[in-house]
Amino acid sequence: MFTFLDFYKNEIQLSFDDHPFSKEPKHVWVICRYQDKWLLTKHKDRGLEFPGGKVEEGESAEEAAHREVMEETGGTIKTIRYIAQYHVAGKAGHVIKNVYFAEIDRLEEQETYYETYGPVLIDDIPKDVKRNKKYSFIMKDDILTNCLQRLNR
Repeated sequence: MFTFLDFYKNEIQLSFDDHPFSKEPKHVWVICRYQDKWLLTKHKDRGLEFPGGKVEEGESAEEAAHREVMEETGGTIKTIRYIAQYHVAGKAGHVIKNVYFAEIDRLEEQETYYETYGPVLIDDIPKDVKRNKKYSFIMKDDILTNCLQRLNR
């Protein structure tokens, strides 16, 4: 278990164990690869980030991951696997989020990408991502760093 502060100084607990904080988390975040590139989305307010969002009533976290990737990028997931779960002790409340890794089969243009401008493909995540203003706060804490290290094992 890792404990650190996020971009807004909220305490984060990150675990690679199987659902240590909740069997039914209400949020998901999906680290995506498509044709040997990272697939992100450009959020209208926050900037570049991996797709994700809230689990809707009646769907599982994994189903939400599939839906969020499609809505925000037009991506269809070929394979998906659970990586981690984290707990945010935020000032406005607590959030528990599953992190997944997905290989994307194809991208299809969407009529709307909801709160995003759609898919963005990049070769590498910049080494200065924590200071890079183009990227969302979601990309700027140790969740991404630790999950990427876990994927490289």
